[in-house]
Amino acid sequence: MRKTADRVRHALSFEIIALVIVTPLGALVFDKPISDVGVVALVGATVATLWNYAYNLAFDIILNRLTGTTLKTLPARIVHALIFETGMLALLLPFFAWYLQIGLWEAFVMDLSFAIFYLVYTFVFNWAYDRLFPLPEWSETRASVS
Repeated sequence: MRKTADRVRHALSFEIIALVIVTPLGALVFDKPISDVGVVALVGATVATLWNYAYNLAFDIILNRLTGTTLKTLPARIVHALIFETGMLALLLPFFAWYLQIGLWEAFVMDLSFAIFYLVYTFVFNWAYDRLFPLPEWSETRASVS
């Protein structure tokens, strides 16, 4: 299991890199001022950082109980990313609509677009993070799962 400092490094690096990518991209795609997209992205990142820590801890505990390890196979990574992004969608939809003063449908489309970006980004980031910062328990099984 990852230690608290490692989980904090993971969550913060995840969000900082994502903000650098998603803020200008969101402003361009949705034709909104970069400052508005920046606020939405920053609030989203703050919510996501808290959700990321709690969700990853819970996921690892459940995965460890079910499989005896926290090493994630490809199917586990896909489930991990889908559940995470579904939670984010539910948490951020009301904020998008309120802050941008748009209807729920437009907020849903925008939020869903962010979710699709983050779905791919979450998968890639977590895979890269696990390769850069592997846990010792993975050394024997890593070659067979990667």
